[in-house]
Amino acid sequence: LLLSQNGKPDLSFFAVDCFHFSVRGYAEMAMALWNNMLEPVGEKQTYNNFTYDRSKLKCPDPDKPFLSTVRNSGFRNSDLNLGKTEPSVPYWAVIVAAVAGVLVGSL
Repeated sequence: LLLSQNGKPDLSFFAVDCFHFSVRGYAEMAMALWNNMLEPVGEKQTYNNFTYDRSKLKCPDPDKPFLSTVRNSGFRNSDLNLGKTEPSVPYWAVIVAAVAGVLVGSL
């Protein structure tokens, strides 16, 4: 929780209803999201200082000018598995569950 200069919670991040973000809150969250998308998986920042400072925005690295994902961060095999895979739930189980749900719901 951020504290204001007088040591009390800084409510400038929230709108009048104290539920939604204010313009400042949305700006801080947008900057944090942008920076997070540029950080490689496994090296993501786990904190934010929430100072209203545009200079903390990160720019894409010329060597990696893309958003970081599990694949391009080197955490998974980059080969696509295009082979046919078995579904985790058989199709008939979905039909049985749907019929059972309708019957139980009608009772």
